[in-house]
Amino acid sequence: MSEEQARESREALGVRLRGFRKDAGFSSGRSFAAATGWQESKVSRIENGKQNASEDDIRVWCRTTGHEADIADLVAIVRHIDELWMEWRRVLAAGTENRQKQSLPLYKKTRMFRIWDPSTIWGTIQTSEYAENIFEQVSNFHGTPADTEAAVAKRLERQSCLYKGDRIFNVLLGEQALYSNHGGSEVMRAQLDRLMAVLALPRLSLGIVPRSAPLALWIGHAFSMFDDKLVMVETYSAEMSVTQPREIELYRKAFEFHRQSAVYGQAARGMILAAIEHFERMGRGKL
Repeated sequence: MSEEQARESREALGVRLRGFRKDAGFSSGRSFAAATGWQESKVSRIENGKQNASEDDIRVWCRTTGHEADIADLVAIVRHIDELWMEWRRVLAAGTENRQKQSLPLYKKTRMFRIWDPSTIWGTIQTSEYAENIFEQVSNFHGTPADTEAAVAKRLERQSCLYKGDRIFNVLLGEQALYSNHGGSEVMRAQLDRLMAVLALPRLSLGIVPRSAPLALWIGHAFSMFDDKLVMVETYSAEMSVTQPREIELYRKAFEFHRQSAVYGQAARGMILAAIEHFERMGRGKL
């Protein structure tokens, strides 16, 4: 599901709740806020779809307006909206291993992958040391349990998909991904060596978008597309799942635009070798 669908659902819920308020004789958000002990701004944000109503908010709203019979229905709607936009803190509540484990069935059933990441090496071709640094950053940022070793093991398990079956991996990285320093010069050199190795994989097409390339589309955000059925988008706060065909088509189109700006083969090898040389100089203290 998409952020747009979540927003539309919040707005529709807000319209319904506004109707409850007015039918109950609360002519303004201010009078309703006074009756519930809430801030007037909270009432306005919920009614206009700017804020997710919690299950407790729904219960208070319905009881205050005499709509107790609608509580179960509206709570179900709120839970559905929550599912459209999965907050990272909730997803990672038990650590990062579980989220990695959840990806395995999706990877196993997907036949065509389209991956775009402008600034980070794609997870399935990461080395263990690079992945370890990424997971440590995630845990520190979100304040979630640090189960780095187990999470890395699950991420590396995904790499078997590169060698088995008839899957096709179309991967695009921004040149910045070759230089974003995760773990220091030694970790980065090993990661870039890994990129050189995967260039030879028959089912993987790796393109790199140079920093100076004429762009067919603005850089945008990273996303992973699984067949033509699902797109996963990660933000700092949440993970968005796109399943609406119209929106999936936009991401497919975005991928094709980025591919127009990418280089492959020897040109891509040259860019990776230049990045390796950069981190070798860094390791020698010459940068």
